[in-house]
Amino acid sequence: MTRKIFRSIVLVAASVLIVGMAILFCVLYSYFGTVEERELQDAVQLAATAVEKDGDTYLKALSDTRYRLTLIAADGSVLYDTATGAADMENHRERTEVKEALETGTGKSVRYSDTLLEKTIYVARRLKDGTVLRMSVAQNSVGVILLGMLQPFLVVLLCALILSAVLANRLSKRIVGPLNALDLEHPLKNETYEELAPLLVRIDRQRKEIDAQVTALRQKQDEFTQITQNMAEGLVLLDSKQKVVSINPAAKRIFEVDATAGESFLCVDRSHSMRAAIADALLAGHSEIFCEYGGRQYRVNVSRIESDGVMLGAVVLVFDVTEQMRAEQSRREFTGNVSHELKTPLQGIIGSAELIASGMVKEEDLPRFVGHIRKEATRLLSLIEDILRLSQLDEGKEMPREDVDLFAVAREVKTDLAAAAAAKNVTLSVSGGETVLHGVRRLLYEILFNLCDNAIKYNKDGGTVAVTVGAKGGICTLQVKDTGIGIPPEEQSRVFERFYRVDKSRSKAYGGTGLGLSIVKHAVQYHGGSIVLKSVPDEGTTVTVTFPQ
Repeated sequence: MTRKIFRSIVLVAASVLIVGMAILFCVLYSYFGTVEERELQDAVQLAATAVEKDGDTYLKALSDTRYRLTLIAADGSVLYDTATGAADMENHRERTEVKEALETGTGKSVRYSDTLLEKTIYVARRLKDGTVLRMSVAQNSVGVILLGMLQPFLVVLLCALILSAVLANRLSKRIVGPLNALDLEHPLKNETYEELAPLLVRIDRQRKEIDAQVTALRQKQDEFTQITQNMAEGLVLLDSKQKVVSINPAAKRIFEVDATAGESFLCVDRSHSMRAAIADALLAGHSEIFCEYGGRQYRVNVSRIESDGVMLGAVVLVFDVTEQMRAEQSRREFTGNVSHELKTPLQGIIGSAELIASGMVKEEDLPRFVGHIRKEATRLLSLIEDILRLSQLDEGKEMPREDVDLFAVAREVKTDLAAAAAAKNVTLSVSGGETVLHGVRRLLYEILFNLCDNAIKYNKDGGTVAVTVGAKGGICTLQVKDTGIGIPPEEQSRVFERFYRVDKSRSKAYGGTGLGLSIVKHAVQYHGGSIVLKSVPDEGTTVTVTFPQ
């Protein structure tokens, strides 16, 4: 802006100088021309008076001057000329100034030379005897005068340009100085030109609007960042060229990459199915596929991003559906297992009842069939009760809690299982001391009962089951250790699944429903505890349960 003002000032100064000098030259040229013409008229009047008195003697007595005098007869012939012999001159009657003088008494004309470098002014006056006295003077034309003034004119112009450049430089800096010193962060606090006041008011208003918009955008960006950073789902934003715009930590963890913005999505996932899903989404608007990463199952949703009908890119959302698929698989297995487990005792009951009803059972065999029906009905009832208890735990309904002494519960379980332990020739012992836990007594009893019941059922003849209860450092510990048949290593991770049996034939022979350890697992989780199982085949099993006290 400083340069522009500088150039403008210099250009204006030069233009004004040139135009001013041209006008001044024209005015002076016209003025001095008029003055000289008047002087010429006065001179011809004086000369005419002298000629009328002395005749051509006066003319001959004149020495060379810048003025030329010519005496012309009434018929136009030249009687005398101060510059040239009269005999050599042509007739002047048709000359404009002579003609006017003969008619009106005075005449005037201006004639230019062939080269236009000089002009001649003629003034004529009629004398009393009818002759005409003409006086002329030569003047340089405008071009010649300008040519002669060119050098001083250029010197003056150069000096004026230098002076105007110096002044323009200082003036431009002085003009721009307040503009450069404007505080746009506080527009209304500036002391500058009044003409800028409306602009500064508008800048202040727009600055406030921009600040509000920037603050809102920053808040939205922070919200978006915090949401995406803490999302369990993977999120990847792509532009129209399938380059990464944003990728959250969950997506980096799922895809096992460290991609950053600007990289191609091929750096994240090169699979054909993913590329096809993105291409389908860009064309159709949405697509969905299932993939496996790191041994887990994921559902990938790809959606096209548009604005005003223009495709901007796509968003890739990755959901971990491993547990969901496992739960669905467990549900199907549970449904099948429940159907099978319920069907088996019912078939036994129906079969025995049909035999009794048809009269095919002998009188002495009737107690045996009735006992079988009672046994299967009892097993069916136990199975239904276990299913209902598991359903209640799955629903997560709050149950009444109280301070429960685990040691007292363990002694109660020992009493209840004394007959079963004696029948298997297994020694059941309880050690420890008072261990109070705030929980649901019935569920804590189920945990101890099922663990001890399994330890007795799958023990060896003459084996032992040791129950230890204690608390330390705010942690309640419950341990059930037996000397039974043990569990193979490959089966240990599944024993807490519903209806899972290590040895199905033996488990059914012992009357188990396959839900005991599953109830134990859910009851422990309900109390915020954890369970650890260690087992060695043919040596025994140790189950340790810990609760936060």
